[in-house]
Amino acid sequence: MSYQFNLYQTLGIAVVMLFFGGWLKKKIPFLQKYCIPAPVVGGLIYALVMTVVYGFSGFEFHYDETIKSICMVMFFASVGFQADFKMLKAGGLSLLIFLVIIAALIFAQNGAALGIAKMIGVDMKVGLATGSIPMVGGHGTAGAFGPILEDFGLMGATSVCAAAATYGLIAGSIMGGPLAQGLIRKYQLHKSLSTEGNAEIEEEKAEHHSAADFAGAVYQMAIAMGLGTLVSWLLSLTGLTFPNYFGALVVALLMRNVCDKVRPSLIHIKEINVIGEISLNLFLGIAMITLKLWQMANLALPMLLLLLAQTVLMFGFARFVVFNFMGRDYDAAVLAAGTCGFGMGATPNAMANMQAVTRKYGPSVKAYLLVPVVGGMFADIINSLTITLFINMI
Repeated sequence: MSYQFNLYQTLGIAVVMLFFGGWLKKKIPFLQKYCIPAPVVGGLIYALVMTVVYGFSGFEFHYDETIKSICMVMFFASVGFQADFKMLKAGGLSLLIFLVIIAALIFAQNGAALGIAKMIGVDMKVGLATGSIPMVGGHGTAGAFGPILEDFGLMGATSVCAAAATYGLIAGSIMGGPLAQGLIRKYQLHKSLSTEGNAEIEEEKAEHHSAADFAGAVYQMAIAMGLGTLVSWLLSLTGLTFPNYFGALVVALLMRNVCDKVRPSLIHIKEINVIGEISLNLFLGIAMITLKLWQMANLALPMLLLLLAQTVLMFGFARFVVFNFMGRDYDAAVLAAGTCGFGMGATPNAMANMQAVTRKYGPSVKAYLLVPVVGGMFADIINSLTITLFINMI
């Protein structure tokens, strides 16, 4: 038995859970203290309730997730509008270092998966199904490589990969905020930025946003998203796979920088940022309420051990490798939170982790530049090549 929620009902449920998660954050100090995103709080509770309903009655709900993809593209268009070529030039060396770090993470995830699988005596392909395929790759890569593992003889590999990706989505969203919080407090990293961040927040609150400005922002984002589909099509001709939002991000970046040269005030950046934040919350809210947690209930003990190992690896890697090699400063702490997000889930989860931290302690331009570029584009390319290498190895 099942029921299909339409687009409007799906959106309504996600918004209710978003408000519910925000209300819980105000009532439960732990959630606020450790910067757990409100959509994760409310959405996870909803997913748990639906799991109980499914367990007792077998009744399953389905959702129209069309608007989730739209919100994701809108958010990354807003990210593109925030960046300029001066920032890209300034972040050149950091971008390279972060890229090498993420490549090392991908190899570490697969190495740990195969090592633990061999240690506990399970099929190496089961181990690989909990490595970078569902972790850095998320549900998209899980859906792509699951059938390949099935062709190599692992029955139900797609379901295993999808279940592991679901686990990673939750774990990465939960651990990122507390990790950054701990680093910021331990090393007192927020002291140099808290005043500046608060001043910017107060200035933004005081600034008047007119209806015309918001309309202009929406139109500019629509143009970036529309032209972005053409860029994505051109990129697909290379034979490489890019995220469907990457074209919009590139076009938005070009629009921002061309306007900066001609007429800087033309881009409604403040309003675009507000719309981007709303889009991110809606995306993550829908992603969380549509989780099918009962897929995790069928995981055997070896799978749970493999996933626990990935969790420990991700936390340790973000804490000691990302934080140390990216400068041991406030930006590095925010990057560590973001890495947990896309290292075990998806780039939007990384952005939500960083948003929860920066909203409390102040902005991090460096983190908001590096994570979308590396996590949204290069990580998928490196991951696909690495997975292919490991599959051939076993």
